[in-house]
Order: sequence, then C-alpha cells, then structure tokens
Amino acid sequence: MNKLSGGKINPLIGSAGVSAVPMAARISEDVGRQTDPNNHLLMHAMGPNVAGVIGSAVAAGFLLACFGG
Repeated sequence: MNKLSGGKINPLIGSAGVSAVPMAARISEDVGRQTDPNNHLLMHAMGPNVAGVIGSAVAAGFLLACFGG
C-alpha cells in the first residue's frame, strides 16, 4: 500500500495490524517517536490494531463453523 500511494502511508501503521491490543499500537508509536518526536501515531495505529482483532474473531468463527462442536 505504501508503494502504491507513492510513499504517503507510514509503514508503521501496518505493523500494528496484529491482534495484540494495545501493545502493537504502542510499539508503533514508540518507534515513530524515536525517528520524529512530533510524530504521534497511536490513534492511527489503533485502527488496524482493532481490525486485526476483528479479523481474528471472524477467522475463529469460521473455523468453529467448519470444524466446531
């Protein structure tokens, strides 16, 4: 997505897409602040972070529907 947008998407936002809420978003915030102290990514990183949780729940529901009891 970063390449398609011409570099306008911060790749740290994608790293927050795992479902470790809110730790992955905090790590993205910390790494961004190391590079630029005025860089605030926490709220932007929480979007993909929560989406990762929802995606995990949907995948778990699908597996339970297919193989569940």
